[in-house]
Amino acid sequence: MTSSNAKSPFSGLPTPPKAAQKPQSDTRHGITRRDDYAWLRADNWQQMFKDTSILDPEIRRLLEAENAYMDAAMADTGNLQKQLFAEMKGRIKEDDSSIPVKDGPFAYGSAYVTGGEQPRYFRIPRDGDGQDESLRDILLDGDREAAGKDYFRLTGIDNSNDHRLGIWGYDDKGSEYFTLRIRDLETKQDLPDVLENTAGGGVWAPDGKSFFYTLQDENHRPSKVFHHVIGEPQSSDRLVYEEKDPGFFMGVGGSLLDDFIYIDIHDHETSEYRLIPTGNLLAKPQLVAEREEGVEYSMTEGGDVFYILTNDGGAKDFKIMEAPVSAPGKDNWKEVVPHEPGRLILSHMAFARHLVWLERREGLPVIMIRDRKSGEDHAIAFREEAYSLGLHGAAEYDTDVIRFSYSSMTTPSQLFDYNMATRERVLLKTQEVPSGHTPGDYVTRRIFAKAHDGEDVPVTLLYRKDVALDGSAPCLLYGYGAYGITIPAGFNTSCLSLVDRGFVYAIAHIRGGKDKGFQWYEDGKMEKKVNTFKDFIAVADHLVKERFTSYANIVAEGGSAGGMLMGAVANMAPDKFGGIIAAVPFVDVLNTMLDDTLPLTPPEWPEWGNPILSADEYRWIAAYSPYDNVEAKPYPPMLVLSGLTDPRVTYWEPTKWVAKLREKSPEAGPYLLKTNMAAGHGGKSGRFQRLEEVAFEYAFAVKVARKM
Repeated sequence: MTSSNAKSPFSGLPTPPKAAQKPQSDTRHGITRRDDYAWLRADNWQQMFKDTSILDPEIRRLLEAENAYMDAAMADTGNLQKQLFAEMKGRIKEDDSSIPVKDGPFAYGSAYVTGGEQPRYFRIPRDGDGQDESLRDILLDGDREAAGKDYFRLTGIDNSNDHRLGIWGYDDKGSEYFTLRIRDLETKQDLPDVLENTAGGGVWAPDGKSFFYTLQDENHRPSKVFHHVIGEPQSSDRLVYEEKDPGFFMGVGGSLLDDFIYIDIHDHETSEYRLIPTGNLLAKPQLVAEREEGVEYSMTEGGDVFYILTNDGGAKDFKIMEAPVSAPGKDNWKEVVPHEPGRLILSHMAFARHLVWLERREGLPVIMIRDRKSGEDHAIAFREEAYSLGLHGAAEYDTDVIRFSYSSMTTPSQLFDYNMATRERVLLKTQEVPSGHTPGDYVTRRIFAKAHDGEDVPVTLLYRKDVALDGSAPCLLYGYGAYGITIPAGFNTSCLSLVDRGFVYAIAHIRGGKDKGFQWYEDGKMEKKVNTFKDFIAVADHLVKERFTSYANIVAEGGSAGGMLMGAVANMAPDKFGGIIAAVPFVDVLNTMLDDTLPLTPPEWPEWGNPILSADEYRWIAAYSPYDNVEAKPYPPMLVLSGLTDPRVTYWEPTKWVAKLREKSPEAGPYLLKTNMAAGHGGKSGRFQRLEEVAFEYAFAVKVARKM
């Protein structure tokens, strides 16, 4: 356990800010709660996301005071931050570029210039050399567009079928309200069209004269699909479909054959598709299969059939069906890849002669290929104990070549073209580490920790082979555990700065993700959410038991829903962590799930529960919600990161949490709150700006571990 006698690395700090207490009460299901810090939720938050100058001055003063306190607490790490940043930047090829993707007469790619923060998007002749800069026709220069802006995030550029125009989008506040523009790809000039408050991106009609996009409503939900005709004002755009249920997300996409526009409506456990034939853009969207609670499906076109990935009929780990394009309704679904318990099918795509899907077995990803004519299947094989795959597919339907990426904790990312017919694998590019990287200097392992109920929790480890595994090594233990998201065991140049300082870098593949199949996800949500937290604590116990580290040397890290994990384990086992980094932490769970005006609340009730309607679900959440369970406990030092315009985890959640931690346990901590006043959920937008934030977080970890 952590020693109470050791001198804190944060001794001598000034008096921390103190938030005013303005009690408000709320009674639900016969239970009354008092919230002293509810006032930190600005009443005008929707407007403030678009114009931060209107933030309540009292709230602004508190956030600025917290930032000043954080600066004082971390002042002695200034040189360390610069050193960490320089190391991380030195591992990035500054003038890096992608391998262009072939599409018609061109191949499209992106590149950075030395010192540049934003990508440049370019195209070259179809069979040109993508690394020959003289061939590159620069379509969009991100650095030029971002000039003078504190925050700038691009969505990329999507070309029309005739390659004359491109849709591009940007968010310049961090609030995830995207503006769309149309660029003439010959002149590089933007057309007069300006579409505001979109969800980002659009889908071209085949003739290149119009496109479909989703609009964010006043509560930041993509609830409407519109059809925009080039040259017309946004006010005249035709409403194609409106989703009236606030509990569902909505997106719009297109098929490789350009025969259909897909409208994808879903929450975390139910989905529904509607189709618009591109031969009749004014047609009413055709329903494929009516939404049915707990049934998910997604579609890809394969010529005269659709391939449908679904869990219908109890296929918990999913199966693939097919149906005629002319009659895609559920009555016509026919099984082509059966459900196999323990084999989770994650995604699928179809090409003229092959069906491709990405599956996960025993926690590791596998790419499967089926010859559509013969029905023969084969897998793309890999050898390492733990690794990560990315399936990129292709931009064209009539092809035998797909693209994928591979990496491990020790192996830099490799990009391959794979011929599905000949099974030839061609290495296109290996991630370059300019400052040098010797994989043999490091060890990556997959071990298992025994959970409270006997389950084996996978843990991926990375450490230098010369580190002493005698319990003295510091450890950065990362976890997420929500939404079925699996944290990949991929190459991460940034974490090498910790590993090279003697850290063990560990990823806990806890329940709530799909690391061990769909059941692994279900066992970490709703009433079983506490398994996520207990798994993480079990991993910490196992790392200590096996002498990888000690409790005092573990710095736990998680962001967003992983930040909730940080808050929960801090309440449950504060003495098992030497420090905690909670990035944009979803810690005020009960209040957020009770507020149906917030952007993500109704769509997330299937993940966490609906405490408005259900007393049982109210009690589940109340039992673990980090903010509601803060008490006088020996909390370790905490670094809490927030973004003022974050629509996913609003700034007031971490602000309230830190205020309550100081109130209930003022002698513990300290609690350092850093609010980015010009960014949202993802932090700063530039590639090097983001590294500065990682360097700051790692400097905290190094300071806590006394390795400065």
